[in-house]
Amino acid sequence: MASSDDSLLAELLRSAIAGDERDYARFLERTAALVRGFARRRIGDGAVDPEDIVQETLLAIHLKRHTWIVDAPVLPWVYAIARFKIVDAYRRRGRRVEIDVDEVAETLAQPETERLSERDIGRALDGLAPGQRGVVSAITVDGQSIGETARRLGMTETAVRVALHRGLAAIARRFGRD
Repeated sequence: MASSDDSLLAELLRSAIAGDERDYARFLERTAALVRGFARRRIGDGAVDPEDIVQETLLAIHLKRHTWIVDAPVLPWVYAIARFKIVDAYRRRGRRVEIDVDEVAETLAQPETERLSERDIGRALDGLAPGQRGVVSAITVDGQSIGETARRLGMTETAVRVALHRGLAAIARRFGRD
């Protein structure tokens, strides 16, 4: 649409905002035709009905016509609203692909179970200070809670957390996982 057409639409909308119902009807008719073509070009795949976009855009224009700056071109404002309505329609629809699990079962990776030997665990704990070793062992190997470990070792829970953090950081550094 040429700038003269934009000027005509702007003039129609200005008149409509001032209360002229005929100009408003003419504005909506012309705008509907433009948005319809815009939506058809943008959608293309048939996933969303262009007429829905036209209706939602015209409704939004009607509700928000007071936000249009009267000295600004009207078409960029209209097309921006239409673009947002297209995006909203795709979001509502969602992009879901459904595949039967039996079709891909052979390609799914089996969960790996990593087993650490007692020797590996001992090696990791050997590099720690005795206090850290007791805390890390109690929590990660024996499965005790912070509170249980604090009571068993006669420490505060905060001290247990600090020792655990420092111990795990030391193990990570030792095995190259900073």
